[in-house]
Amino acid sequence: MSLLIVGGTGTLGRQIVRKSLHEGFQVKCLVRNFRKASFLKEWGAELVYGDLTLPETIPLALCGTTAIIDCSTTRPNDLYNIELIDLKAKYILIESAIKANINHYVFFSLLNSDSYSKIPLIRLKILIENRLRTSKVNYTIFNLSGFFQGLIPQYALPILDQDSVWITGESSSVPYINTQDIAMITIKSLSISQFTNKSLPLVGLKTWTSSEIIELCEKISGKRSRITTVPIYLLKFTMYFTRFFQWTWNISTRLAFTEMLSRNYDLRISMKEILYILKLDMRDIESLENYLQEYFRRIMKKLKELNYEILNDQSINRSNF
Repeated sequence: MSLLIVGGTGTLGRQIVRKSLHEGFQVKCLVRNFRKASFLKEWGAELVYGDLTLPETIPLALCGTTAIIDCSTTRPNDLYNIELIDLKAKYILIESAIKANINHYVFFSLLNSDSYSKIPLIRLKILIENRLRTSKVNYTIFNLSGFFQGLIPQYALPILDQDSVWITGESSSVPYINTQDIAMITIKSLSISQFTNKSLPLVGLKTWTSSEIIELCEKISGKRSRITTVPIYLLKFTMYFTRFFQWTWNISTRLAFTEMLSRNYDLRISMKEILYILKLDMRDIESLENYLQEYFRRIMKKLKELNYEILNDQSINRSNF
């Protein structure tokens, strides 16, 4: 099977590229910038030029492709072009997949997206989901919540650096998951018929609030956090105000995502059925505790090595006098 991966340089996409290659798939990555994607080529993927904003570049990239895994999404600095990138271009990609007789199309959306349809990016993902369901191509839609990797700059690094950790007064409980586990499940699902034309959740072993994540980081790192709480009413007012000006649309959308994770809504959704079909055990999915323990272990080891090098250099300098 030959895979075309769209968005292969992203947090999730690179894990899917790595896992696909490890499992022996032929992997092509649709990229706009060959230099930025050079690490994918070093791993063994074939880089093909394609730009979702330039429809004429898409059909050629599909030659010899069996399945498409679409990990791409609009970056915050691309939000002015949100309709072009995440709707028109995706429609063209789906139509091209139909014409090229692609066997399978995998798309990643957001968990409980219907509840947040007022957010532009989520509304467009819903439209893409609907287009896939009415198309003639076999599809699988995986609904995601949050990634372990996103918790590092949000919580772990500020705690290590003794910077403020920003949270809201209200916090939902989110089933975060490692992108490596998402990649594993995605690749395994390609050859299993039970995943065809389904919309399924991919979530972690348990749900976490901001306070629980901070407490876990403090426990593992041995450092205390500096928490700054933003009142939810201030967040809503700022989001409402920034909608009036085009130059603040990016800010408004980011705030809307923050509000989405701040609603007192518990995302208790299990993927036991998925694991059963794939003959996987809950122990095959990494826990947040293990992930953060490994992260802090690596960081502490690097800090010790750095301190040793500094002390060694100082000792050498003193001996030269």
